Amino acid sequence: MAVPFYQHGLGQRELDAIAEVFKGQILTTGEWVARFEKRFAEYLGAKQALGVTSCTGALHMSLLAWDIGPGDEVITTPFTFIASSTAIMEAGARPVFVDVEEDTGNLDAVRVEAAITPRTKAILPVHLYGQMCDMKALRAIADRHGLALFEDGAHCVEGEREGIKPGQLGDTASFSFYATKNLTCGEGGALVWNDESRSKRLNLLRLHGMNKMAADRAREGYTHWDMTLLGWKYNMDNIQAAMLLPQMDSIEENRTRRERVAAWYEEELAGIPGLTLPVTRPATRHARHLFPVLIGDGKRDAVIAHLQEAGIGCMVNYRAIHTLSFFREALKYPEDAFPVALKLGAMVLSLPFYPTLDRDEVREVAREIRKALAGRR
Repeated sequence: MAVPFYQHGLGQRELDAIAEVFKGQILTTGEWVARFEKRFAEYLGAKQALGVTSCTGALHMSLLAWDIGPGDEVITTPFTFIASSTAIMEAGARPVFVDVEEDTGNLDAVRVEAAITPRTKAILPVHLYGQMCDMKALRAIADRHGLALFEDGAHCVEGEREGIKPGQLGDTASFSFYATKNLTCGEGGALVWNDESRSKRLNLLRLHGMNKMAADRAREGYTHWDMTLLGWKYNMDNIQAAMLLPQMDSIEENRTRRERVAAWYEEELAGIPGLTLPVTRPATRHARHLFPVLIGDGKRDAVIAHLQEAGIGCMVNYRAIHTLSFFREALKYPEDAFPVALKLGAMVLSLPFYPTLDRDEVREVAREIRKALAGRR
């Protein structure tokens, strides 16, 4: 492939860290996970953090820790990855969709209050592509109605808006370290929160509801453990944490590099008829997880085909999820119920984007997009 969609930056530092884990006895949750949790919480200014297996698991744990389940509703976005809604359904609650902002794709805070019912228990916004939602407005709405507020920060570890980071206004914030994320260990995630009264329950929910981990038993010797609630198998292991810790040292440098690549794209794509870019809100530091463009006039899929033929990787992030077969049957929303999400889902296209992408590769991507929209091969 001439320009792959994504290229990780893992190398010798991560291999050396994994080798250190291998020298010890504990491969599962242990000292390395605790070190990562401390470092990650400090970076975000959060009081507590847990390393988990996925952002989906972190969202699920959040809902369970706040006693959200059957009969409850959680307001969220139809324009994101499916996991935000499936976590709600896994807890037994119902996702209630609210349409999104046309110029960012983020949950439209102005529309949220009208969707609140007596069954609403929480709001779950997604910081799409790396740009934070209007958390001040959403926190105010949640407080007025006595609702929990759970942030899906899978795209947005490094983000900030009006001086607020993910996890600082939400009751929890959940993060992903999936293979293509800015921080990655292949699979994995984290949960941060500030209400210490929830800490014991969240720790239990992460690992089967057990009050002792393997590392505890290795350190202290065997004592009988107890299971005090129904938990899940969501614990991060030391190998994943070892891969993540070196990346925390370069998180700001890599964000700066992605910002430079984004600026190159904005320059090279300027003035292309039929192509627009999502906006970045004022007083916002974009985490720059993805670089999406919007292709109008029904030409998006033709551009995808052209780019793939030219050896350029691309993805659709995302189609409106209420139109996917499972959600269509389970939630029974009409296709046109969320017209902005539907429109964006038919237009959006994510281009190759990672810190080591160079200017010539960006030019090549832009050149092929121009050719595709002009109908040239």
